[in-house]
Amino acid sequence: MIKAQFTSACFMAAGLLIAGTANAQKSAQQFSLTNKSVKVFVTEKGTDNRLTPTETLHFEAKPQPGETEVAVFVDPSRSFQTMLGIGGALTDASAETFYKLPKDKQKEFLTAYYDKQKGIGYTLGRTSIQSSDFSSESYSYVQDNDVSLKTFDISHDKKYRIPFIKEVTAAAGGKLTLFVAPWSPPAWMKTNGNVLHGGKLLPKYDQTWANFYIKFIKAYEKTGIPIWGLSVQNEPMATQTWESCLYTAEEERDFIKNFLGPTLYKASMANKKLIIWDHNRDLLYQRASTVLEDPAAAKYVWGIGFHWYETWTGAGPNFEAERITHQAFPDKNLIFTEGCVEKFDADKLNDWALGERYGTSMINDFNAGTVGWTDWNVLLDEKGGPNHVGNYCFAPIHADIKNGTLIYTSSYYYIGQFSKFIKPGAKRIASVASRDKLLTTAYMNPDGKIAVVVMNKNDEKIDYSLWIKGKAAKLSSAPHSIATLIVE
Repeated sequence: MIKAQFTSACFMAAGLLIAGTANAQKSAQQFSLTNKSVKVFVTEKGTDNRLTPTETLHFEAKPQPGETEVAVFVDPSRSFQTMLGIGGALTDASAETFYKLPKDKQKEFLTAYYDKQKGIGYTLGRTSIQSSDFSSESYSYVQDNDVSLKTFDISHDKKYRIPFIKEVTAAAGGKLTLFVAPWSPPAWMKTNGNVLHGGKLLPKYDQTWANFYIKFIKAYEKTGIPIWGLSVQNEPMATQTWESCLYTAEEERDFIKNFLGPTLYKASMANKKLIIWDHNRDLLYQRASTVLEDPAAAKYVWGIGFHWYETWTGAGPNFEAERITHQAFPDKNLIFTEGCVEKFDADKLNDWALGERYGTSMINDFNAGTVGWTDWNVLLDEKGGPNHVGNYCFAPIHADIKNGTLIYTSSYYYIGQFSKFIKPGAKRIASVASRDKLLTTAYMNPDGKIAVVVMNKNDEKIDYSLWIKGKAAKLSSAPHSIATLIVE
């Protein structure tokens, strides 16, 4: 469990304008280092340090760093996007696994993720509309050929998923920013007559399918679970062995402007944040430009969701696609909607590379303009499931159902170096390292405290200075470590 304790900042409204607030901008401009110190929290390979407070440092005058010195430069006067939140997906698999745990381990799990002092303070969540690969079976909320949706019923979700989401929300302090996504329409609405293996939505069911989202949102909200937003389709360019449905960019654009967008407005749900794409970074710009260059579609769109699985081709993560998309469409928001390490192997549960992949992605995603970051399953069993098509994956926390225990992977702690210390409503501020061996991002929290994340993926220790406006504090970054520096 976590050793560090940290006072939480106030939670800002999940529907905040990502451009930021006047208060946040004012606090950044007025920031002073007078009487400020630096508290250091570290997660480090080969040690017991896991979000551990290690030292408190003080600033000294340092007008000009030397040419060969290593420094992380932070400028609170230069601010960017506002943090929406960080969290993970509340899938059927996570819910089913949770309820197989003993009560004390259920409580431990909820505290570990959602408690703002004792845990890592998750505030963001995602769940599926109908089944996904991380369900124990495929299922639908309606009977075959029910175009009027009179048989719509979410009873399936009331056994595990809805109670789970409610427990999570309570553990998070009573508020969770939750968005939803479909993996597939019902089989009878599709060209291939199957929820699996891709296929497309039949045009004659465009309006019926748009109505389906409304039915789902109303049904969940009737149970007491508010829905903040929704994406049009999970991974719309992937023909999967599990639940999937294909849309070209033009098809998604036209479905939004002709059906889903107007239907949301007609149902008095214009406040629901609509997310396009919800797939990998590689085609991010093409999808965004095709949809958002049409004003009739763009007016309904809050943001662009993306995943990190473009690396399955052997290519590296395409952070440049994010940067260019954000520059081209600055009035729309980038949000990381899903990521996990695939191909589960129990022998690699202690692999430090799991966490380092998360840290690398999160720093680069935030620096590219991303406002929210959502991991995939918050909990899986000791086999990387349940999953009805054998698509087993890693999660930050696994449950050993046989022994009734929880297994914390390094990714849990790496995510926590962000989610525990960077609060919803925080403004990203300028942060850059003088050497590329250190990765960094920084935020000004609503309470005026600065959180600077510094990550070292290398085999050697790196001595450096945290430099802010002519003053510096000396630190060391251990090999394969990640640290959060709290300036207060």
